[in-house]
Amino acid sequence: MKTDPTNELINDWLSLTHITERISNMLEKALQENYNLSLKEFYVLYFLSKESNKTLRLQQLQERVGLSQSAISRLVGRLEAKNCRALQRNVCEDDRRGVYTQLTELGEEKLQRYLVTMNEILQSAFSDGKFDEALQLLVQKK
Repeated sequence: MKTDPTNELINDWLSLTHITERISNMLEKALQENYNLSLKEFYVLYFLSKESNKTLRLQQLQERVGLSQSAISRLVGRLEAKNCRALQRNVCEDDRRGVYTQLTELGEEKLQRYLVTMNEILQSAFSDGKFDEALQLLVQKK
């Protein structure tokens, strides 16, 4: 079957999304099985850990993780719950409508364990010859 050159960009995009979805599914599965944690929950902890004061406004977190306002609020609530205590919320002193979320010490400790698993999965996925092969094909086309 001959490839239609007008669809080459679409085919490249689909190849790239297939690769990232495969890896995302591997990460999600490992986090769920090992820690009962979703990939989006991991992203929240990770993004907070990258901030100098380990704090972000909920709106900033929402934009980085790619969730709706209500979904990020529920997710933060779960991570803040007594059984997890990875986050704590604070009301903004300057703007009482603003809510900040901060990574706790316990949250940082948990994140370190999660990072080990994430890095193991990513190392495995990236060392797979299929990943490199597919990526090289996409790069060579340009």
